[in-house]
Amino acid sequence: MIHIFYAEDDLSIGQAVKEYLEQKDCRVSVFPSVKEMKQAVKNRLPDLALIDWNMPDGQGDGLCRWLRLGWPSLPVIFLTVRGDARDVVEGFHNGADDYVVKPFELEVLHSRILALLRRAGGQGHTHYFCGDITLDTEKKQVRRGEEEVALSRPEYEILLLLLKNKGRTVTRNQILSHVWDSQGSFVNDNTLTVAMKRLREKLHHPACLKTVRSFGYRMEERI
Repeated sequence: MIHIFYAEDDLSIGQAVKEYLEQKDCRVSVFPSVKEMKQAVKNRLPDLALIDWNMPDGQGDGLCRWLRLGWPSLPVIFLTVRGDARDVVEGFHNGADDYVVKPFELEVLHSRILALLRRAGGQGHTHYFCGDITLDTEKKQVRRGEEEVALSRPEYEILLLLLKNKGRTVTRNQILSHVWDSQGSFVNDNTLTVAMKRLREKLHHPACLKTVRSFGYRMEERI
């Protein structure tokens, strides 16, 4: 599912876009201010950002510049009224990938989102999430909330495997084979137990990391 962050202070427009895109199997989080969207991005990176050009606490290009500093490959689309379109085009110098002029057809917006994600080469697959845990495969970086967490190679590989299979149980044998045997090194079952214990401790015992007793482990979003 595509997760979209949408900076929009007009509640009626925001709700209409959200309802339509969620019918198209997207998940949309709407933020009425630049400040609120920045805070959300620090906790969880979306697959794509929609940014209204005029926000109550700043313009869209400022938010786009901020996003590009931390996440240069995040797809960004500006939404603007016709009179601001020239400014938006100039805003591409700040890193936006596309823009749509209001009023727009919702089907057009959806098609532009899909086209941009295709051009971006599957950006969503470079970031994995569960709860407030974020794993960035480009930077090889793991965060719990705003805190960066230093993991060993086995701990990182275990977490990545579980996140890639979020919602599904991964068996202990699958983890052992993927993380250790693939490197040509034989280990016993206790090695995984110790590694999981250390991983949990470093992540401050996240509720989304579940043990399936006598079988394996599962990453699961809390409802």
